[in-house]
Amino acid sequence: MKYFFLSDGWTIGRVWELSGLWSDSAWRRKPYIEQMKLFIWENGEKLCLYRVEEAVLMLEVKPTERIQLEAEGKNIGQVVLKRLITADQAIERLCVEAEPALQVGG
Repeated sequence: MKYFFLSDGWTIGRVWELSGLWSDSAWRRKPYIEQMKLFIWENGEKLCLYRVEEAVLMLEVKPTERIQLEAEGKNIGQVVLKRLITADQAIERLCVEAEPALQVGG
């Protein structure tokens, strides 16, 4: 599995695999993409952790209509996530973000 963090209010668009754009008809299914129940806060922004299958190489992400309306006047389009992370990297990121909270409570 591969992982990535996505800002709350953003959605997943197109998905790429090794031979190009993901084809539901060729694979006979949609790609496995699951939003986990874990998130981090970064610069006041909630970033949710997602898990995807190994075959996924890249993902297009874009803001929802709500985010686009809130960002009126700003030019927000879509973004392509090319660097997905491993489980170890996701755990490390979650632990690093949790350290300040643990120190305050301790």
